[in-house]
Amino acid sequence: MCTMKRLVLLLIVAMLCPVLAQAAKHPVKHPVKHPAKKTVKQAAKAPTNPAADPFARSARAYLVQVGGTTVWTHQPDQKLPPASITKIMTALLTLERANLNEVVTVPSSVMEETGSRMHLRPGERMRVRDLLAAMLIESANDAAHVLAVHVGGSEPRFAALMNARAAQLGMKSTHFTNSAGHHDPAHYTSANDLLRLTEAALARPMFRELVSKVRYDVSTVDNKRTFKLVNSNKLLPKYDGMVGVKTGYTPEAGRCLVALAERDGVEVLIVLLRAKDRWNLATRMLDTAFQRYAYLGAGKKPVALAKR
Repeated sequence: MCTMKRLVLLLIVAMLCPVLAQAAKHPVKHPVKHPAKKTVKQAAKAPTNPAADPFARSARAYLVQVGGTTVWTHQPDQKLPPASITKIMTALLTLERANLNEVVTVPSSVMEETGSRMHLRPGERMRVRDLLAAMLIESANDAAHVLAVHVGGSEPRFAALMNARAAQLGMKSTHFTNSAGHHDPAHYTSANDLLRLTEAALARPMFRELVSKVRYDVSTVDNKRTFKLVNSNKLLPKYDGMVGVKTGYTPEAGRCLVALAERDGVEVLIVLLRAKDRWNLATRMLDTAFQRYAYLGAGKKPVALAKR
C-alpha cells in the first residue's frame, strides 16, 4: 500500500515539473500603475507661481513697468473704457498742435458738458496753457471740450485727430469718440495702449510739469475769475517719489489710474483699469516694484521714454 502511495506521489510530481518550469520562464507581469499624464489642456490650467504676480485679479486690467521693463500684467490688451485718462491724448494733441500762450474764447457748447468741471462760461477768454492745466490737474471736462474745439474745430473732428494719433502710436486696441472720456460703447482703450500714450506724453516737459502739480491757480485773461485747481491724484502729496499723471472714473469704467513714481533715478509706471481699490493697490504695486525690481532702472535716465 505504501509503495502504491509513493508511486502516485512520484507520478504527480512528474506531471507538475513541466508546468512549474514553464511558469518560471514566463512569470505573470502585473501592470504597474503610473501617475496619469496631464493632457495639454490640463497642463495649461496648472496654476503658476502665485509669487510671480502678487496682484492677481485686483483690477480688470493692469500693467507695471520698471525702468522700461514690464514686470506684471493682467489682460493688458483687453478693450476697456478709460474715463478721464482719455485726457492724456487730448493733452498730447494740444501740446503738439496748439500755441500754449494763445487766447481761446469759450464756446457756447461748453454748457453741454457734464461731470467734473471748472464751470467755464461762454464768452470767457482763457489761455491754452491754463485750460491744459485745468484739464490735467482737476480733470475739468469743460476745459477738455474747449481745447478740442480750438484744436480740431469740433468734438467729432477732434476725435478723428485722436484716433489718427493713436494709430501712429501703435495703439491697436483703442478708439476715441470724445476729448474728455465720457462713456460711449465706441470709446475704449487698453493698458498696453495707455502705456504707449503715456510715454509719448511724458516726453513733453510741459505735460510732466503739469501732472506733478498738487495745487495750481489759473485765471481768465481779464483776471475777473480765478480757479484754484486741486489735483485729482491723491497719491501726489502722500506717496514718496510720486511724479503724477492722470486719474479717471465713470460708473462704467470704474476707478482708473496711470501713475509714475521715481526714486533714486528708478522710475515705475503703472496703469490700472477698473481697479477695486485704486489708491491702496497703486501704493502696493509701486512699493513692491521698487523693492523687487529697482535694479531694472538703475543707471537709466528718468523718463525720456519713447519719443513718438
